[in-house]
Amino acid sequence: MTRPLYVVKAGSATLDHGIVLKEIADLVARGARVLLIAGGATGIERHYTAIGRPIPRLRLANGDEVRYCPPEEMAHLVDAYERVTLPAVEQGLRDLGLDAFTAVAARGRLVTGRANRPLKALSAEGRPVVVRDHRAGLPTEADTARLTALLEAYDVVCLSPPVADAAGGAPLNVDADVLAAVLALTLDADHLRLVTGTAGLLTDPADPASTLTDAYPGDAARYAGGRMRQKVRAAEIALEGGSADVAITGPHTMGDLAGWTRFWRTRQPTADLTLLTRVVGVPSVSGDEAELAAYLAEWCRERGMEAHVDAVGNLVAARGRGSRRLLLLGHLDTVPHRWPAAWRGEELWGRGSVDAKASLAAFLEVLAHADIPEDGRLVVVGAVEEEISSSKGAFHARDHYPADAVVIGEPSGAHKLTLGYFGLFKLRVTAAVTTGHSAGLDAVSAPDRLIAALADIRAGVLAAAPDALSAVIEFGSESGRQHSRGTGILNFRVPPGADLDALRAAALAHTGDGVTVEVLRATPGYAGGRSGPLVKVFTRAFADAGIRPRFVVKKGTSDMNTLATTWHDVPMVAYGPGDSALDHTDEERIGAMEYRTARSLLADAVNRWFSLPEGSRR
Repeated sequence: MTRPLYVVKAGSATLDHGIVLKEIADLVARGARVLLIAGGATGIERHYTAIGRPIPRLRLANGDEVRYCPPEEMAHLVDAYERVTLPAVEQGLRDLGLDAFTAVAARGRLVTGRANRPLKALSAEGRPVVVRDHRAGLPTEADTARLTALLEAYDVVCLSPPVADAAGGAPLNVDADVLAAVLALTLDADHLRLVTGTAGLLTDPADPASTLTDAYPGDAARYAGGRMRQKVRAAEIALEGGSADVAITGPHTMGDLAGWTRFWRTRQPTADLTLLTRVVGVPSVSGDEAELAAYLAEWCRERGMEAHVDAVGNLVAARGRGSRRLLLLGHLDTVPHRWPAAWRGEELWGRGSVDAKASLAAFLEVLAHADIPEDGRLVVVGAVEEEISSSKGAFHARDHYPADAVVIGEPSGAHKLTLGYFGLFKLRVTAAVTTGHSAGLDAVSAPDRLIAALADIRAGVLAAAPDALSAVIEFGSESGRQHSRGTGILNFRVPPGADLDALRAAALAHTGDGVTVEVLRATPGYAGGRSGPLVKVFTRAFADAGIRPRFVVKKGTSDMNTLATTWHDVPMVAYGPGDSALDHTDEERIGAMEYRTARSLLADAVNRWFSLPEGSRR
């Protein structure tokens, strides 16, 4: 499971508050890598006061004032970071139990940049002058190999300006927000957070409650003045370069979503596609679902729904308090690799648009508007880790959110209803041999033995389940002084009704002679019939929409199978927009009409289910 990377920029005033360091500790606790970019305005002032040196400044032709950084001043600027700002950060993180690496970005040329052109400024007498020795610039390149190694070795890596000049000479002072944006792009970070002292970007600087909650490229600059201009500039640099999740947060915190200005790269073509666009816009690879879960929980609460993130990270939202319960179970996570969401004509392209964020967005919009009777309760769960073997979110839902019927959010296509899925039988097979020369008479290597064992096990399992599909999905070997080992993962998709105990026995029968077999997953297939009330309400909804549906049993596996391990008498179907052939591909996209059709049909089916007479819902 990939560990997400956060790039967090915090100025020294924010770092003094300490809240953001605790939030960084929380990110580390949930498995994230963190690159903290420390700003130094307050630390620089403290250092210059301590050494009794005035901070040189320039007044620009436009009236702005900047810190003047001639070559002889850069040593003092580096000292301010290395003696004041960075030691305080390191101590604060150590107090929280975190191991931190801190450095000025110029050290060892971790980050290099190019110098700006000469400045047009005003002399003390107000005359225009050209300043050629001002050591300021833009970060352009980073030593990604070393930074990646540091991020793996330490809980937190903290860098600060200045950066090394690629052309040589004294270091270059750079804006810390821009440094954070460039590093987020260079390191392909999952999340960029620019923490400020206000509640995000304010549309009225005099009103602390005037947060611009959502911004698009080109929109935000008109509200930004002073230092906020650089934060907006940094956010837009990140968006233009392809970063997917960018926000200005505050005051002095990442934790209060009400104080966020989130930057979205693509605009929804119409208002009814807003949630879909934003759900796809927030990256959520397996293990990194927390940001999407928090965003959706807030979206639900703003609309008067119950919503929270549960103990394992699932989004849980609900309306109604009755005893007749319908569960809509989707998932938050996607397979690895992402790219910024983008509308191309009538299609939204992006990782997860089909599998299965469109389904989850439709579930939540239906939840917001469904006609729920007094004795009814509609629950939406956005599960974590569906795309990896743990299925942690679905197991938690199975054990904590009982229901009378379930709709699984997976792409069936708006014109199909999925009645079931094949199950999953997954094995780790290890073959060991005594290390010896592979050219010896009758020599058998570990890969030889593993290949033979995999073939025997596959034949034995397929004899017990002839309709199963099988594949070796991992294969590797290692050599030691005494023994060599080969390891393979053998995966079976098994049809509903397959006897998993018989499959287990068939696989384990091939242990011995250096071969060991471990059952990693044994999830049964599930298939419901067409005559149950849940299928009937969908059938009527299809009819009213003028659709002749297809009913399918898919050879993949979904969270339906996880629920079916103990929910034996609960009717289940899977429904959601999108072409499942696009799952996990770089062509993943969802059409606006496809999404609207599925959302409307799901809403009809949900309302029909709640209208069924008492006792006829199973």
